[in-house]
Amino acid sequence: MIGIEQSMADGERNHTEYRLKKTVVMVGMMGAGKTAVGRALAARLGVSFLDSDAEIEAAANLSVPEIFERDGEVFFRKRESEVIARLLRQERCILSTGGGAFLAEENRAQISRHGVSVWLNAELSLLWQRVRHKDSRPLLRTADPYGTLAEIYRARVPIYRQADVSVICDPSLSIDATASRVLDALAARPDVLEVPDA
Repeated sequence: MIGIEQSMADGERNHTEYRLKKTVVMVGMMGAGKTAVGRALAARLGVSFLDSDAEIEAAANLSVPEIFERDGEVFFRKRESEVIARLLRQERCILSTGGGAFLAEENRAQISRHGVSVWLNAELSLLWQRVRHKDSRPLLRTADPYGTLAEIYRARVPIYRQADVSVICDPSLSIDATASRVLDALAARPDVLEVPDA
């Protein structure tokens, strides 16, 4: 526990010293922790945290599952691309995206042009543990949600591997410890993060 508290204290002390040069876009499967880790990372760096799904919901005044049900996935993906493009043109921040966002070539190109993609690479077993009791995942509303998740996982992982940065999600690590891993990975990219001199 002391280690985590010390890590948080270090993060709080350092956030004014780090300078983010590009928007960091969190990508990966549902349940990987993009929102939770993204929020923790934004707090460490002293920048804004944005969530593309939340932005879509606010604009539509509907939840993502409701948009899927009313308008379909194709409509949702089009709105998603528009929102991501708009958010990437705003002030540098940490941006969490929905699990399917990085699959679109248009989104990958926009992210590559204006930001840096970070894949939170979580094993299927960890993802299932996190999403199996939630009803907020429209793609898992099937007769066999685990089978559906496994199928989505197998299809998407090769595309997630194209991300600029990959960070392994260890189930034993806290949100803050995972955020530290992401910060360490970004610190190796001077084009993304200006690190204070030791």
